[in-house]
Amino acid sequence: EWARIEPEPGKRDPAAIEHYLEVLRAARATGIEPWVCLHHFTLPGWFSTDEHGFVDARSRGYYWPRHVDFIAETFGDLVHGWKPVNEPSAYALLGWRLGVFPPGVSNGEQFAEALEAIHLATFEAAIRLRETGKPVASINNLSPVVASEPVPEAEVARDRLDRIQYGVWMEAVRDGILAVPGRAPIERPEFQTAFDLIGFSYYNAMAIDRRNRIGPYPADARVGPMGYAPWSEGLGILLHRLADDLPGQPLLVCEHGIGTDDDGWREEFLRESLGFVAQAASDGIDLRGFFHWTAVDNYEWTYGYSVRFGLFERDRTPKPSTALMRAWATS
Repeated sequence: EWARIEPEPGKRDPAAIEHYLEVLRAARATGIEPWVCLHHFTLPGWFSTDEHGFVDARSRGYYWPRHVDFIAETFGDLVHGWKPVNEPSAYALLGWRLGVFPPGVSNGEQFAEALEAIHLATFEAAIRLRETGKPVASINNLSPVVASEPVPEAEVARDRLDRIQYGVWMEAVRDGILAVPGRAPIERPEFQTAFDLIGFSYYNAMAIDRRNRIGPYPADARVGPMGYAPWSEGLGILLHRLADDLPGQPLLVCEHGIGTDDDGWREEFLRESLGFVAQAASDGIDLRGFFHWTAVDNYEWTYGYSVRFGLFERDRTPKPSTALMRAWATS
């Protein structure tokens, strides 16, 4: 958490740094190989407000690389792998299009600027972290997108949304060209080799209509407390799509799970999802790992502790679904 480590610009908190060192040492001592994420939506107030955050070229080119380098130097020997930025397109959508995260605006031009900026920050961090010799994985939020109406306008809306969350990032990884709609393309060939593994998060598919209204898919599926329908089949669809677009590139499922108090539903959902994972591997897809979101019931942003994704309760009591995941992890 950058804000804990550097609460003021250039002034780092030794207690926070020691805390994270203790966490990593404890993980290592129990045989856990930690993957560390540097940015999961939150930022220091001084960076996001006083220095205008990632959209400011100077801040992105000075404060962010300085932080990345400090993290790599301070924690690198205890880290197994890096995941620089969590869900870049979601970060831009939530803050500059949907307006539910800071800065809480809905502006198409500003959204395009923010989307470009966070992708640049992600790739630049990945390139720097690869210098540590530890593997670096992306974490892009991906969802199959379908038109909910059989009309051309809905298909246009589908293609637009798919380009924002998949196409822009894919072109940067595959072709070294970052081309955000409404912005001039940026050619950076080094983006093609920025990541050792192509990682992604997946929870649900999305249906979109001609008015850009997003709804659950499949339409008759059970909907969870966050308003979307967990759909295991979409995981298999994405694994095959990525393998087709990036042949030979190692893949990584960085997040997959379900927020619910019904652990029986969780176990059923995960059993089906892991079946699609096994099928992808048997189809020859180079899938290196699967991270369940999450181990312990976590703070889920605007939902607080009311939406439970964990295999364990907050007091570390295991849920019945842990047996399924243990069997897969140890088989």
